[in-house]
This record gives sequence, structure tokens and C-alpha cells, in this order.
Amino acid sequence: MTTLKGPAVFLAQFIREEEPFNSLEGICKWAADLGFKGIQMPTLDNRFIDLQKAAESKTYADDLKGQIAGYGLEITELSTHIQGQLVAVNPAFDKAFDGFAPANLRNNPSARQEWAVQQLKYAAKASQNLGLNAHATFSGSLLWHMFHPWPQRPEGLVDDGFKELARRWLPILNEFDECGVDVCYEIHPGEDLFDGITYEMFLEKVNNHPRACLLYDPSHFVLQQLDYIQYIDFYHERIKAFHVKDAEFNATGRQGTFGGYQSWANRAGRYRSPGDGQVDFKTIFSKLAQYDFKGWAVMEWECCIKDSETGAREGAEFIKKHIIPVTARAFDDFAATGADEAFNRQILGI
Repeated sequence: MTTLKGPAVFLAQFIREEEPFNSLEGICKWAADLGFKGIQMPTLDNRFIDLQKAAESKTYADDLKGQIAGYGLEITELSTHIQGQLVAVNPAFDKAFDGFAPANLRNNPSARQEWAVQQLKYAAKASQNLGLNAHATFSGSLLWHMFHPWPQRPEGLVDDGFKELARRWLPILNEFDECGVDVCYEIHPGEDLFDGITYEMFLEKVNNHPRACLLYDPSHFVLQQLDYIQYIDFYHERIKAFHVKDAEFNATGRQGTFGGYQSWANRAGRYRSPGDGQVDFKTIFSKLAQYDFKGWAVMEWECCIKDSETGAREGAEFIKKHIIPVTARAFDDFAATGADEAFNRQILGI
């Protein structure tokens, strides 16, 4: 068993133009002052990391790592959620997702996708240079618009979609494998990998690639009404990253899992700050420790009610309280009688 590392915080939802959230120095000091020990870093803002430079220069990566260590922090993982999304975009969503790409690539889906793939490859090498062994991302989606279709899906459509998704990701997975880094897909509505079954379908198409791993975030499963505890039993060998994000689901006679096109605050299923929702984190932390999870407990703030800075401050303490220092011995060792084969045979009467 392993004691989880933490607390850590995903920076994506905190970066903005106001101090201290507009510079690496400012946000590191802020995180350290709250008691965080790690930061999960998004990779599209050069104020915080130059991804290409981190991939191409070990000196730059070492300097960045040292700068962050000066605040008593470690990088837990790099994140390419935005870029991963652009690896696979159905044309129905081209306009919506163009905003994720550099301005010169908009209205050019093939160039946008090529850029995204290169970004992931930079992330593999940057992670290696930074001494990281896991990476957080999204799978993208070719099929999401067909998850509840009318008329029905054409025969073979889903299989073809996962074949194409695998074709796009296999070269990326191989690049990460060469760098010794696991790709941790955040299983998430809106992605083609949104539950256990879809992950298994993808895993089959990439030939059970050893680097096709998981970022576990129970909040997305509360909203789907999936058993997020049993999920750990099924997939613990592939879980290499962990988001501590809470959620609640309160169905009414007027809406359920689809949310009625309402704002986040008015949906039956909504994200909350850690400790304010329905997720059983006590059991989750216990299972991850039992299954020898060696990664970080990373707070992700997405709450439709609570202020983000309050959520971060409370979240750091919440994670600290839930991390279990695992035991190095059995509780009943004091009563051990000692044994050898002859003694055992006497007990058995043989």
C-alpha cells in the first residue's frame, strides 16, 4: 500500500489577469501559502510554461522545476486537456472548438488537429525532461453527438469511430511510451471516453497500449449515476492520476441526468467544491491507498456556488485530512506466535 501524495491543485481554473494569478511566481506563492505541495500545470500559457521549450531544452525544464521547488512545490503532471480535445473533433463542433486553437489555425480543421498532435508530443518529451511519469489530457470526440441518437446510429458507426480515434492516438501513445510517461485520459462527458465501457472500447482498439491510462475524477460519474467506487475496483491498475472534485445529483420530477439545458446552478447534476457534494471521498482515498496508487491527490475547483479562492483554501485542508498514512505492519502483529512448516503441520494435525 502507498500513502497518496498531496495536497495538490490544478491551476487551470485559477489562472487569470489579476495578481497573484497572472504569473508563475505569484500563483506558486499563493498555492504554497495555502498548504499545497504540488501543482498540476496547464500548458497553453507561456507565462507559466513554454511547452515546446520544455520539450527541447533540459536546461529550461530543470530551471522551471527548480523555480517551482523554491516555493516548496512539485509539478504533479502537465495537462493538455485543451490540445487533447482537438486531436479528435467532429465537424459539428468545429466552430465551438476553434476557440481552443491559435488564431492562425481557425477555420482549418486539419491544421488545427496537426498542431494538437504536435502539442501532445511536446508534452511527452517535456514530461520526461521534468521527471514526470504521468500526463493529464482529454481524448477528444468524433461520436459524442450520437450518444443518445435519433434516428438510431447506423450499423458499425461506433466501431468505425473508435478505430479512427485509436488511429489518431496510437502515434501519440507511442511517443509517450518512448518517454516513459503514462497518458491519463480524464473520463468525461463530451469526450468519446466518458465511462468505463467507452474506455474499454478504446483500449481494445489501441491494443491495450500500456500508456493508455486513466485520470480518475469521481465527479463526472456522479452526474452519470455510475458507481464510482466499483470503478476503482475495475480499473485501479490503469488509474495513474486523480482529481479531487466533488459533485451532487438531485433528480426532480422536471429534470434528470441531461439537465434540461439549464445553467450549472440549476441542473440536477452539478459540480461542487470538495466536501460540499455527495462524493464518498473517505472510501475513495482508502481504496486508492489499498490499491497502491502512487500518484497525487489533485484538487480541481469547479463549483457553481462557492468562490474559487475559498474552495482552494478549504480544498487543501480537505485533502490533507483524507490522505491516509498507510501502515507498515498488521494491527495484530503483537499476537504473532511465530511459525515454521513443522509448527503449521502440528496445528493442522498432519
